[in-house]
Amino acid sequence: QVQLVESGGGLVQAGGSLRLSCQASGFTLNAWMIAWFRQAPGKEREGVSAISSKDQSTAYLESVKGRFTISRDFAKNTVYLQMNSLKPEDSAVYYCAGVGSWTLADWAPTLRESEYDLWGQGTQVTVSS
Repeated sequence: QVQLVESGGGLVQAGGSLRLSCQASGFTLNAWMIAWFRQAPGKEREGVSAISSKDQSTAYLESVKGRFTISRDFAKNTVYLQMNSLKPEDSAVYYCAGVGSWTLADWAPTLRESEYDLWGQGTQVTVSS
């Protein structure tokens, strides 16, 4: 079964850190563009970060630049989102999403939700003030 499985969410105080993991099951992530999205209650889902499969170039939501880092571990078939200096406004359900790079016209990492066709179930991140 082809799926993405997120883990690593939890409750943390403001200023703390968490590392989210997105592990592929049933396929290899090597040729996939992977992104993290988040959705807070009452808000639309927004793209947080993405990583290209070609050159591992990255993209970030402006509000998380300098605090979050996306990375890929080929050996573990996993993409990570390291989140530092967390703020209460970072609280949300975080989703991992993927799309086969061979289906895209552009290799550049994208935060456009419509580009992604495989989604994980989400992991809750709560940052207390």
